[in-house]
Amino acid sequence: MPSLINVADVSKVFAGGARTVTALDKICFDIDAGTFVSIVGPSGCGKSTLLKIISGLLSASSGSVSVGGQRVDQPLVNVGMVFQAPVLLKWRSVLDNILLPVEFAKLDTASHIEKARALIKLVGLEGFEDMYPHELSGGMQQRASLCRALVTDPQLLLMDEPFGALDAMTRDELDLELLRIWEERKKTVLFVTHSIQEAVFLSDVVFVMSARPGRLLETIAIDLPRPRTMEMMSTLRFGGYTLNIRSLLASASGIAGRSIGSTM
Repeated sequence: MPSLINVADVSKVFAGGARTVTALDKICFDIDAGTFVSIVGPSGCGKSTLLKIISGLLSASSGSVSVGGQRVDQPLVNVGMVFQAPVLLKWRSVLDNILLPVEFAKLDTASHIEKARALIKLVGLEGFEDMYPHELSGGMQQRASLCRALVTDPQLLLMDEPFGALDAMTRDELDLELLRIWEERKKTVLFVTHSIQEAVFLSDVVFVMSARPGRLLETIAIDLPRPRTMEMMSTLRFGGYTLNIRSLLASASGIAGRSIGSTM
């Protein structure tokens, strides 16, 4: 069975005035449909740039990306995106914000209202449909953002540090919520995070990237049982994965042997 996503020798160079910056250098990987993949790496290594190239929002300088067997040369239609900031329109209610992609795609809004309401119930926002973003907590806004990304039933979900600005308890809660939705819907997810623990907890596979220019250092398959629980984070196997990834990042950054935290 062919992979859903194929990234072949993708490089990205930004040229501005007298300075040229190579953000990505010959990235190659395949992702099978229904797989949850996380990308970790130092700040500025091109993780977000890679997501934009896969989505078709940014073109590669060289190499190619294919999704569903079709080369990506324009913005993808069948994709949902979630960013670190919820980016909800303050003058629209929760329900109307969620329906925004439906309007952009010129789909029938009436036929998607029940789907939107089902997603609202799925993420625990039932009763908040008519409220506005300023009336919601940060975690609730991100739940609405996740519903908006899923409302057109995309095959692919691209998530760029979606929970990075939240407090630790809310982040853990949304990680569990995301896994519950993923297990029910079986979307293909590509998830960017600075947290090694979060990447291991969520993923089937973790891509470890080097500092700029971003290169793929290692592809690590996460062999932990599902459904995942927070208690798993205290197991030796979980700790082994996080230590391995942390060591790879430290070695690539030239800081092996120093004391570093759980995120990079």
